[in-house]
Amino acid sequence: MDQSEEKAGTPRVGVYLCHCGGNISDVVDIEGARNLLLKNSPAATVKDYPFMCSDPGQGLIIEDIRKNGIDRVVVAACSPALHELTFRNALQRAGLNAYLYEHVNIREQVSWVHKEHKDKATEKAVRLIRAGIEKVMRHDPLTVIQVNAEHHAVVIGAGPAGMKAALSLADRGIGVTLIEKDETPGGHLKELATVFPTAEEASVLLERFKAQVASRENISLLCGTRVTDIDGYVGNFTVKTDKGHVVKAGVIIIATGFRHYSPYGGEMAFQEASATVVTLPAFIKGLSEVSGRDGTPVFAGRVIKSIAFIHCVGSMQREGLHQPGPEGRLNDYCSRYCCAAVLHSINDLLDRFPSVQVYDVYKDIRTYGRGQEQYYEDASKKGVLFFRCSQDMDPSVTLKDGSCEISLKDVLTWNEEVVFQADLVVLATGMMPGELPELVDSLKLPLGSDGFLQEVHPKLRPVELANSGVFIAGTCQGPMTVPEACAAAEAAAVKASILLSSPMISLDPFVAEVDKELCTGCGLCMGECSYKGALALTEDDSGKKHARVNPALCKGCGACAAVCPHRAIAVAGWTLDQFDAMIDAITATINR
Repeated sequence: MDQSEEKAGTPRVGVYLCHCGGNISDVVDIEGARNLLLKNSPAATVKDYPFMCSDPGQGLIIEDIRKNGIDRVVVAACSPALHELTFRNALQRAGLNAYLYEHVNIREQVSWVHKEHKDKATEKAVRLIRAGIEKVMRHDPLTVIQVNAEHHAVVIGAGPAGMKAALSLADRGIGVTLIEKDETPGGHLKELATVFPTAEEASVLLERFKAQVASRENISLLCGTRVTDIDGYVGNFTVKTDKGHVVKAGVIIIATGFRHYSPYGGEMAFQEASATVVTLPAFIKGLSEVSGRDGTPVFAGRVIKSIAFIHCVGSMQREGLHQPGPEGRLNDYCSRYCCAAVLHSINDLLDRFPSVQVYDVYKDIRTYGRGQEQYYEDASKKGVLFFRCSQDMDPSVTLKDGSCEISLKDVLTWNEEVVFQADLVVLATGMMPGELPELVDSLKLPLGSDGFLQEVHPKLRPVELANSGVFIAGTCQGPMTVPEACAAAEAAAVKASILLSSPMISLDPFVAEVDKELCTGCGLCMGECSYKGALALTEDDSGKKHARVNPALCKGCGACAAVCPHRAIAVAGWTLDQFDAMIDAITATINR
């Protein structure tokens, strides 16, 4: 039994202030805050330490719990995203319920944003910590939610990322159903001659992937199959397809890939049937088949003596300059891979046909990967002419007598107007989000403003969605190269395999709870809930309706609690009574 359950009366709260090595204490007066808290809060003890997350810092907390009767803990430190789990584990080691703890962020929310106002920063820290104390005093001991887990995974999409994820899961002893909408696996890898930036032959890489997938007895590959619906929750998903297969899975990895940006009719003089203005993917695919005539390349039956490459077509779009796509939004993001892919292709071309005159037209060049700046330097040494356009004006491309006339204002020569001719124009088109409406609707998947699937946190949880048990791999998340997509797939597979490492999955207990006595069954919460299956209306034996929560599907967002007129529903650990007490603590007078 937890110590908190053995005690009666007022909880004994211990408050622990972290200096964060000066990140906090250089702005917040720690000693002053400590004295104010002792005067203006019901805390039983207030202590500080240079690094509270360190072993000695945790030791202070553990000792107070074991020897001094502390049964609630408030830590005022950096973001809870960094060390909330650290301190929960410390409470557990001391024999206290891990959830009788509140983390107050006085680094990002105080010291880092109020460096010029130290007195007010200290007061703000005290008010936030008081709110944390009042909240934790009203905490109940919570228990993690346990759900059974199917020891099986579904990977949606059999491009390089999907196949890599399936192989990684299979190698960890997890059965995988790999679902691909096309008749053969490979995704966009099938379109390439070589893989950027490794220059490996795409066909060789693809055949190796296919052979490895075929050799794993615990991978079932379903091609020509679309996912039509997904139901259930982490550990217990049901995946339905258009072929009648129903697959049970504990986790799902989405690796549905991307779409190439397709220039609209007339953009940069592009036409689908024309061989004079082509996209970079088409050029890369055709480059492997290009023959030579007297040292000059022949592309689509035409002798090519000069080529102009134009960056950022379909990426970095600006309002008023570009037209929105069918989804009604601009692609204002950078597709990342395009710049280096253009320069890599230019070097490949010039290594084979050094007499070709190459022009590179760009607004910005971002060779972000390790060693990719060398592509730019090599291209410069090989005689490529670079023109930098203004951000406010695209270059103009006009077809004239079987060739192209390109005109632009060159920033590098103080906006001098430049006009030149080229036999071929290559448009560096960006990546766009893949089409996955069924998945978005079934799972209510989170999308970023760019339309790609949105991870929980780009650094701390880069391959996880807000939907528990659902992971993302590769370019469904954003533009990536093949190696980057495979690395993300490996990360997603590791995260998924951790979840399936035991027969039961543990989930945080911060979910909605219904007071059946207060609930009238009005259904307002049902209309507000964003998570399929998390809330349902049910009847008790007397026929009275009330809301029921599926804790495995609830995300604890609190939207239901906000609309309940009877305060009949609340999130465990974040009740309305706790919020009331926190507001009172923040606004109460501070006695000095």
